Amino acid sequence: MNGAFSIGATGLRAQERALGITANNIANMNTPAFKRSSVRFSELMGPGGGAAGGVSALEAATVFAQGDLRVTGQPLDVAVDGEGFIEVLGADGRSLLWRGGTLSVGADGLLATADGLPLHAMIRIPEGADRLTIASDGAVAAVLAGDTTPTELGRIDLQKVDDPSELTPLGGGLYRTTGEARAAFATGEEGLGVLVQGAIEGANVALSNEMVALMLMQRAYAASAQALQAGDQLMAIANGLRR
Repeated sequence: MNGAFSIGATGLRAQERALGITANNIANMNTPAFKRSSVRFSELMGPGGGAAGGVSALEAATVFAQGDLRVTGQPLDVAVDGEGFIEVLGADGRSLLWRGGTLSVGADGLLATADGLPLHAMIRIPEGADRLTIASDGAVAAVLAGDTTPTELGRIDLQKVDDPSELTPLGGGLYRTTGEARAAFATGEEGLGVLVQGAIEGANVALSNEMVALMLMQRAYAASAQALQAGDQLMAIANGLRR
């Protein structure tokens, strides 16, 4: 096969993958606590160990930079201002990590995510409780029926992940840990940040950066297409000489 065909084809495939990642970033600009992904490219080796084999798009890496905090004033909205995660229980009972969002109170009274996944801390809100507060250190309190002073109901501890790049995103600000990404309880004093009640963390996606990336992809895609076209023209010339 003409080398131009191989180089052009790998380039087109790489830019197609990069385009899908960038499109996903843009589509989730308004998703609370969404973390953008960044594609990494690798040069392919050509025949004989040469560097003329084209380019390949590697697996996308999640960028865990902090998103802007948007104040909502809603008592059940909570954001993590820092690098920590909130542990929740998945539908299968396994622990998941959550970057925060809108909480809900389940039928059993347990604090849960908006999708109904209970917090690992298993904090129960008694019926009739009022004025729910979540302190920066995670202490949850409310004024119980018949009382006038708040009662502490539990604490939301942040978790530390030693290698966030190994987390598997599940959507909705949820992540699953792997064997390489071990999580452990830690405090805000250890650099994990604090909880902010009445706020939502926005996506860490900057539209201007994503549009620049799209323009670069467009030019790279066009260059790969031209390589294919040049290869086709060379094959046409070669076939003409054979006649």
